[in-house]
Amino acid sequence: MHFDFFAKSGFYDYVGEWNEPPFFREEPVTPKDLALYIADAALDKHALALEIINVEGKVSYADFIVICSGRSARQVDAIIEGVESALKQKKIHPLGIEGRQAGQWVLLDCGDVIFHAFEDKKRGFYDLDGLWMDAERLPLPPSTTARRS
Repeated sequence: MHFDFFAKSGFYDYVGEWNEPPFFREEPVTPKDLALYIADAALDKHALALEIINVEGKVSYADFIVICSGRSARQVDAIIEGVESALKQKKIHPLGIEGRQAGQWVLLDCGDVIFHAFEDKKRGFYDLDGLWMDAERLPLPPSTTARRS
């Protein structure tokens, strides 16, 4: 199998499917739009206590952090699968995924946006919300707010 990672028209991923690289997308996605899109996808899978935290200028590794909870490891996995599927539809490929096997805390690195999905008990233990207490929170878009009520 030939892997053509450098062609501007696309590349083969590790299973041989043809994909366009994320850096050649026709429509650029701003970090804020990506964070809102990830939040919307997580809420589609009934994510709890979702927060979008603006860390732009505070850290060098991301502009936004999206944090949510699930009631169980199974729900956390469903949230991650839902977000991955939504990103794939937009031809956005995460740079990395950590913690998937345990399912208690899964991190999805999307470049300028870091997504954390916690099992309820683990979220309180690590308290990332408290770490970024002073950072600005983005309001959820009206479509997601209406769906949550």
